[in-house]
Amino acid sequence: MAKLRVLIVDDYPDSAETACALLAMLGHDCRFATSGAEALAEVVEFQPDVAILDIGLPDMTGFELARELRIRYSGRPLFLAALTGWGQPSDRAQAFAAGFDHHVLKPASRDKLTILVELAQSHHGGAISDDSGRA
Repeated sequence: MAKLRVLIVDDYPDSAETACALLAMLGHDCRFATSGAEALAEVVEFQPDVAILDIGLPDMTGFELARELRIRYSGRPLFLAALTGWGQPSDRAQAFAAGFDHHVLKPASRDKLTILVELAQSHHGGAISDDSGRA
């Protein structure tokens, strides 16, 4: 599996740090943010291949953040996954309508994170870091 740049966005710093540590153990470059505004600033510098977002953030919803990331990344592949406690069918539908590629229920685990990054690579044909546009 190729090394990916992964941004974790979760308002619980311990959860975000743990997820990043797991991804780093899998060989990926990971950063985290604890709010939507922090995530938007981090995206500019970090240019992630994958963003794994919580839905319940303090300053905006993960749905709003996903829509904003889709606008800012309109010409570049970005795999968006919701990793959240919001698991009702309406939450899933709203996640996909907002631009998420995948929706997974918390808690994060090594297996779930591994699956998400594998899905990200297959979603983009393994060429996640190129600038050829979204798949």
